[in-house]
Formats: sequence, C-alpha cells, structure tokens
Amino acid sequence: MGETSLLDTLPPDRRELLAEAPAGEDYAVRPMLAVLSDRREFPAGWVSERKLDGIRALGVRDHDRTRLLSRNGLDLHRSYPEITEALGRQRCRDFTVDGEIVAFAHGRTDFSRLQQRMQITDPEQAQASGVAVTCYLFDLLRLDGRDLTRLPLRTRKSLLRRALDFGGPLRFTPHRNHAGPHELDEACARGWEGLIAKRADSRYEPRRSSDWLKLKCSQGQEFVIGGFTEPSGSRVGFGALLLGHHEEGRLRYAGKVGTGFDRSTLHRLHRLLDARRCDRPPFDDPVRVPRAHWVRPELVAQIGFTEWTRDGMLRHPRFLGLRDDKGPEEVVRERPAPG
Repeated sequence: MGETSLLDTLPPDRRELLAEAPAGEDYAVRPMLAVLSDRREFPAGWVSERKLDGIRALGVRDHDRTRLLSRNGLDLHRSYPEITEALGRQRCRDFTVDGEIVAFAHGRTDFSRLQQRMQITDPEQAQASGVAVTCYLFDLLRLDGRDLTRLPLRTRKSLLRRALDFGGPLRFTPHRNHAGPHELDEACARGWEGLIAKRADSRYEPRRSSDWLKLKCSQGQEFVIGGFTEPSGSRVGFGALLLGHHEEGRLRYAGKVGTGFDRSTLHRLHRLLDARRCDRPPFDDPVRVPRAHWVRPELVAQIGFTEWTRDGMLRHPRFLGLRDDKGPEEVVRERPAPG
C-alpha cells in the first residue's frame, strides 16, 4: 500500500488534521521531549514504550535525498551511514521519522559502547568499527507531503508501522496499552533504562511536554564540564571531571566524577579539555577542590549516578560518554514533574 492510500484510509475527522508539508521544502522540526516524572499510576488512555539509552535522531526522506539529524540539527550520516542508507532504501520516499540510535552490549543498550561510534566521522571507518547500531523508530511526523503532527499518537504509530519496512538497523518501537508500576517494575527487572509513558491521543509538539513522561529505573542525565583535576598514581590525562548544570542563568557545581574512563578516553578528553582551558572557574558556586583546572563550559557529559544529596551534589557518579547533540546552555537539573 502506498503512502497516499495510507492517508486516504484515515477517517474524515483525522484527515482534517493533516497540514501541507510539500516535498522539496526543507521540512524541519524540533523533537518532542519527555518530562522526568515520579508518577506511577496512569488511567486508561496512556501507553508505555521502552526508554532507550542512546541518542535521538530524526530521519528525513525527500524522494532522492535522505538525511539523518540529531535533536539539534547536526548531520549524523557520517557516524551512522547504515541507518541513513536503510531509510534511503524504503519504498516510501517522502517521510520524516523520529527515533533513537542505540548500541547493545550483553543484550542491553549501552551508551558507552555507542560512544565509540559517536567519535567516528568517516562512514567507512564507522561501519568497520565492529560496533553495530540500531535505530528504533517510534513516531511519524510527515508522510507524502503532509504534516501528521496534529494526529493522535496512536494514529501516527499505526501509520509508521505500515508506511516503512523494518529490518536491518531499523526497528519499530512497540508499545503497551498500559503504563504503571507493574510495567515499570518489569522494565527495571529486564535491565532497561525505564519507560516513556505517553498519552495515546497526544499531538506531536516540538517542545518538552508532560504528555510524554520519563519513568527511570536509575538516575542519569547530562552535565556541563567546567574543570578537571590532576591525575594521581598511574592515572593518565586527568583525575576527575568537575560537573555543573544551569539554574536561573547560573552554572551550579554538582560534584566531580572520576570513574567510567578507559585509557583512550582519558587521553582524548584531556586533549579536548586542554583546548578549552581558562583562568577563572565557570561555576557560580565555590568549588573547593585541590589542584583544579578550569575550562570553558562547552562540553556536555552523560553521567549516571545513584541519587542527589541534600546539598545538590551527585552520589556515586560515573562517566558514560560525551554528548554533542545537546548544547551546554540546555543542561539543567532534571526534576520530576508534580503529579
């Protein structure tokens, strides 16, 4: 079934929600983002999807042109050419899809393993790296010259399943028609990052929305790197990274992380840090760390941790990797939404 006939199968009240998004135009949209939540009880009308530990990606096919873009519009093709090529081989030739690129280790998504591909910007080297990647698609924003973002989520997912052929590095993200403590407990027991709970009738909005909620099994988020300490013993490069997040225009200090680095990462990060050295601390809080060196707050790190302390520090942090799909000015402390 072609794209046009798929849209023709929609009932009249759904077709009225479609808007023009003609092929040939540079159709761009910012991805819809979920809000962190402690909520565990959901009424009927919510669905749940697996929370994946990877990087967000938008795939845009405009007939003979295919692009793979990060959440902030960076070109991802050179790092993940097999995903771009799989989108370009689709029988459907005019679409925009939303998804998450992941790498697996021991049956679980592993951001540290994905980091190995994120560092490579030569397509041939990327495919020869030995790190296989998969793109889980969970939303369809445009199809056959029509904008679908006003359609309910459940309708968009149904169209996505039928519009594209899944296989190779492309996977459809399944969902359950329930969201609640049982589903989250089951996800955590399987070693997942958590769940994304979504209103089944929600529109796709290019902003952070409480219609999509992140339910995490463990803590983790992005932090800005504002400095580092000297290495000790046999350690090379640096000892620990000094981390912060923005709050009302200030960069607040959140502690240091000294675990999660292999030797090559220590060397690579040290080169990046050296290129950003500055004389004054970028943090608005006093940082009483001996032998500290300051850097311009331009690098963003993904950090896992067990909890926040009462004074706003990270407990048991571990480095997972650098992110280039999120600007440092966007990094704030994630707080669960009320309710």
